[in-house]
Formats: sequence, structure tokens, C-alpha cells
Amino acid sequence: MSPETVSIARLNAAGASGDDKVVEGPLQGYHHETYVFPLAGEAARLHPGRWKCREPRDGLLWFDRRCFASEERLLTALGDRVPRVPGLVEVGGMRLMRFIEGSTLGALHPSGAEVPEALVRQLTELFGRLAAIGPDDVTAERRCAAEDRPADGDSDGFLERLVHFTEHRVYRRNLDRFERLFAELGLTETSFTHLRAHVHGLSRRPFCLLHADLHRENFIVDPVDRLWTIDWELAMVGDPLYDLATHLHLMRYPAAQSREIAARWHTTVRAVRPLSVRGWTDDLAPLLAYKRAQSVFTDVIRSALALEDPAAPPVSSLAVKLREILARGARPLGVTEVPDVERVAAALERWHTVQASAPFSG
Repeated sequence: MSPETVSIARLNAAGASGDDKVVEGPLQGYHHETYVFPLAGEAARLHPGRWKCREPRDGLLWFDRRCFASEERLLTALGDRVPRVPGLVEVGGMRLMRFIEGSTLGALHPSGAEVPEALVRQLTELFGRLAAIGPDDVTAERRCAAEDRPADGDSDGFLERLVHFTEHRVYRRNLDRFERLFAELGLTETSFTHLRAHVHGLSRRPFCLLHADLHRENFIVDPVDRLWTIDWELAMVGDPLYDLATHLHLMRYPAAQSREIAARWHTTVRAVRPLSVRGWTDDLAPLLAYKRAQSVFTDVIRSALALEDPAAPPVSSLAVKLREILARGARPLGVTEVPDVERVAAALERWHTVQASAPFSG
């Protein structure tokens, strides 16, 4: 790797470790270029184990709203109120995050597999701890605009701002490149009219801190089976039921365990803050519907962009997965006829052909 191509994160990791050979990375990850390493000298004695530094990747498309100025500031502000989250240290003017040694939950128990009871107990505890942290308890600096901070308890207002983000920052912002592809798959501006009608009418619930991205790759199981929660990049303050909906949507539990997790969320959160579970049995379905609808737009873009990678999977494989996502999100988006796999594949291929022939404007 030439000096011109070495990233700042890599240089910082080499400097803090004192030996470039012990630096691992970049790790796989969408938002950041991340390196892991032990510290050198006196710092290693004071802060044993491995640490990580990172920098944002360039040119990313953000499909989810970010609320806090930085993950590091949020974790610092939380202190020990949430168990088993990465600690931070300041070394040589750099803020480093502890690297949690272990395996992701997804590596041990892949999507669709049941999660063992010992880990479910820890996960349930996490929901209770988060429910106890109200809006005024979160002192970390926020980056979201005032209109993205509805009044405490306004669950409808909270979800409306998420729908607004999906409409304006995911759909409208990308129309220049993807409008024809969206339309061929049955997605237009009226999709959001249908979505708003489908999800409106939530009960009021007091807001709390949400992780908002609790999937299997954001849990680490350490060597003694403790469950650590990482990647708080998308954390926000809002409706506590949204964290459950997002979790169920992303985890793909077997049906019986999904129902069990929901029931245990209710029991745990009710014990911490009873009003946080108001109307939850009626409102879980519309929140899950929003998550399915949101996935449609993000996965259309991701599937199309995957074709630009020389190592892209066959378009038929992308089409099968995307068609399943379209089918799951069709009802809240008002899509009455979901295109079959062949039509989805043809739409993706047309998009790729047009993009490949478009003049470069860099």
C-alpha cells in the first residue's frame, strides 16, 4: 500500500500500536473504515486488550436518520447506565473504543435461528435499561433538527419524522438515478400517502433512548457468554416500541420466539415504566409495517448498486431477494401487484445498462 493510499485511521492505528504488523483491518463495515490493535508502552499497561480507531467512509448513502453528534459522545454520556457496551479511552489525543473480543450473535446463531435463553435474558435486560433512560437523561450532543424532535410521548409525530426521512432523504434524494427503477417496481410518490395512512394512529408512549439497530451483527458474545451491544451510530430518542419493532424486523426470529421476545419486552418494560407499553399490541403491527416499507426503498438502491461491483452476485439472485422484500412491504406502500422475479431482474438489468452507458460527470 503506497503512502498516498494509507488512510488517517490506519496511520493512527499504527502510531498508537507502535507496530503496524499488529494492526488488524480494515474491518468489514458499511459506515466506517475501522482498525483494531493493542496499545504500546505505558498505555498498554494502563489499558490492556485491543482498541479500535476509525474514520467515516466517503460517499456513503445514509438510509437511516442519525440523532447524536457521535457514537463516542453518546457512550461516554451513558456511563454505566447501559451494561456491556464498549468503553472509551483517550490516548495521544485520540479517542479510542474498546474492541469487544468474541463472535457476533449472527456468526453463532444466523438469521432465522433461535437465540439461546441465556442470551435472550441479557437482551431483555437491555430493553429495560433503555426504557429507563428518558429524554432528559440523555446529555450527549444531538445533531437532529428541531422538527425531528417531537414532544415526549408523541408516537405519531416520531414515526412521521421517520417516514419523512425515508421519503425525502432516501426516495426523493435519489430520484435522479433511481426514479425509473422505482417506478418499474411500483414505487412512486403516492406510496408515501399509502404508508402514512397505514401507520397513523399510534398510542402515546413516553420516549426513551433507542439503539434503533439491534440486529445479530451488532451483538457480540464474548468468551464467557456475555452479550455486548455495539454500533450505537443510529441511536435516537423516541417511542420505545420502535426499538422492539426494529429488532424483530432485523433479527428474523422463528415465529414462536418472535412472539416470546415481544411478550418479554412487554413484561420488562412495563416493570420499568408502565406507560411505555400503552397500546403496544395494536401498535407493533404498524411499526413493523413501516420497517418493511423502509426496507423496500433501501434494498432497491442497494440491489442496483451491487451490480456495479465486479464481484456482484448474479442479477437473478439479487432479484429473488429483492422480490421477497417488495412482497413484504407491498401492503403498507399500496403496491397491488408485486412484480415477479423475472420482471424485477429485468428492471435491475435495464437500470445497470443505462447507468453503464451514461456519460461520466466527475
